[in-house]
Amino acid sequence: MPDSVQAPTGADGSARAARGSKRSLARGLLGVARPRQWVKNLLVLAAPGAAGLLTRPHDLLVALGAFGIFCLAASGTYFINDSLDAAADRLHPVKRHRPVAAGVVPPSLAATIGAVALLGAIAAAWTLAGGKLALVIAIYALIVTAYSLRLKHEPVLDMACVSSGFVLRAIAGGVATGIPLSVWFLTVTSFGSLLVVAGKRSAEHADLGEGRAGHRPTLGSYPATFLRSVRLLTSSVTATAYCLWAFERAVQDGPGHHPIWFELSVIPFVLGLLILELRFETGHGAAPEELAFTDSSLQALGMIWLVLFASGVYL
Repeated sequence: MPDSVQAPTGADGSARAARGSKRSLARGLLGVARPRQWVKNLLVLAAPGAAGLLTRPHDLLVALGAFGIFCLAASGTYFINDSLDAAADRLHPVKRHRPVAAGVVPPSLAATIGAVALLGAIAAAWTLAGGKLALVIAIYALIVTAYSLRLKHEPVLDMACVSSGFVLRAIAGGVATGIPLSVWFLTVTSFGSLLVVAGKRSAEHADLGEGRAGHRPTLGSYPATFLRSVRLLTSSVTATAYCLWAFERAVQDGPGHHPIWFELSVIPFVLGLLILELRFETGHGAAPEELAFTDSSLQALGMIWLVLFASGVYL
């Protein structure tokens, strides 16, 4: 074989292998951080957006800062969770490809990065908006860590822990910008998030079949009918609470001030819940954030709802 086409050997080959290993590790670390799931953190903007503060430069910057802090905190919890769940993830048809489960990222490195990210998020929250926001981030970190260590094995409590992450995101936006949170806002957020988690469990229940308990022990404790009942309860409360919230907002703003925008927003909201429930019932929901990127019906209804609600707030 001519020298010009010989495979690299010695120091050159080792250097290339090292560079390839570093690139694989970098891609793996990005995969563990799950940037696609940062869409969940848009809930941080919900309270300031509903209060009409996002047109004020200072409040907008604070809200975006809180959004970024929650992205850091959420990624930190993913690093810790994946380091603890590597063995169970290898039993899952999709999660076995996660970088830690696949052996690309060492569990010890993932755990260290996760801890540093969470501490950094708490410090950044204190700097941005003081102790209240730092406390919200700390509570989030504590709940997610407790979930990863123990509570994910406790039926019902595991769903409550996951849904609390969504609620704390919504609370963080209000705390960062100093907005009092309506009881209806908190009710919609709480039961809506529990609906999404129950839908996720339903899809996992169907996808994993008889081996579901090997990956997630609580799935073996959940009959499919129970998860369906949870979805029915939470979707009913979410729809009712949103209607009451929308009607209350319309009355607060005074008759004729915002002509029926809030009331009209009920239509796409409820239709969106029905389509979401249909997706869950047909087994589409194991990765709820993917529905936001791929489901055109939900995207269209979400955009209509956003336009109507924003019209009521900002026009």
